[in-house]
Amino acid sequence: QVQLVESGGGLVQPGGSLRLSCSASGFTFSSFVMRWYRQAPGKERELVAQISSGGSTTIYEDSVKGRFTVSRDNAKKMVYLQMNSLKFEDTAVYYCHARIVGYNYWGQGTQVTVSS
Repeated sequence: QVQLVESGGGLVQPGGSLRLSCSASGFTFSSFVMRWYRQAPGKERELVAQISSGGSTTIYEDSVKGRFTVSRDNAKKMVYLQMNSLKFEDTAVYYCHARIVGYNYWGQGTQVTVSS
């Protein structure tokens, strides 16, 4: 079965960095677009970053452009989100996502808290 497992969240000061990882299994990872979403308290889940199956094309939500970088390693079935210059408003639960044959699959999420 499809499994997505995130890791790497934590508490960081403003201006700091974190690297999130998502380990995928149960599907042909290299064939699918992968996405990172986030959901802050009281807000809807939003798309943060997207990477094409081969890794050549990326898309970012406007507020994270220039600060976040999405990447993938198809051999390891991993997708990453490097987050730099973190801001208070980046505080959220971050989710790894794949849409496979019309179904949405989500990881359990990893909490990122930006606080001084």
